[in-house]
Amino acid sequence: MVQDAVNRWWWPALMMFGPADKDSPNSEQSIRWGIKRVTNDQLRQKFVDATIPQAEILGVTVPDPELKWNEERQSYDFGAIDWAEFWRVVGGEGPCNRERLAARNKAWNDGAWVREAALAHAKKQATKVQAA
Repeated sequence: MVQDAVNRWWWPALMMFGPADKDSPNSEQSIRWGIKRVTNDQLRQKFVDATIPQAEILGVTVPDPELKWNEERQSYDFGAIDWAEFWRVVGGEGPCNRERLAARNKAWNDGAWVREAALAHAKKQATKVQAA
């Protein structure tokens, strides 16, 4: 079961740190402003370097034939990420996208009564303040 999860989620997990630094339009500015402390690629590398030893202890293999330890850098080298897949998912063509949006829309519709009650309460409070 763990191996199946790693096989399914390894590449999406690497993508979750955002696009490569060269393709990330806001990363450099976010670092200058102190919003981010490290780049997407640096975070991704830290994740790989922390995860691979754990996978080895568990006896799990990572679905990347190019993964190898780089003695010179004291870090793991890994294969190229399929950024076309990343941009497809970001563009709304990911797995379960329709189901996810349907669930989101249902939650929005089912929560209408809460928003309506909050508005009614706010109006009532405003009326009390005006009357005072």
